[in-house]
Amino acid sequence: MKSCLIVDDSSIVRKVARRILENMDYIVEEAEDGQEAFDKCCEEMPDAILLDWSMPILSGLGFLKLLRGYVGGDKPHVVYCTVENDIGAIAMALKAGASDYMMKPFDRRILESKFEPTLAA
Repeated sequence: MKSCLIVDDSSIVRKVARRILENMDYIVEEAEDGQEAFDKCCEEMPDAILLDWSMPILSGLGFLKLLRGYVGGDKPHVVYCTVENDIGAIAMALKAGASDYMMKPFDRRILESKFEPTLAA
């Protein structure tokens, strides 16, 4: 089974995303901020990551830069998730190594479409 780390400071977003991803047969872990997420990735690298942009302690962009510089950190499929409709922020995330992005709020169809390609990998 594939694994996914959901990184978001909103417990509601984590709960909704967890339910959808578990229905897609992912083993799901959660982190409330980028530092907690990076620590979890250092213990065991997930196959995929759903990453929030704005979080306390370590932002999504800060986490992404650390992740992609870490041994094995180039492997996870990272979907950057934001409420920002800022093309500049999206461009920064993609440049830093995000695989894809989506806007909040999202629904089951949108989330599934961003993670289905990793099931075949």
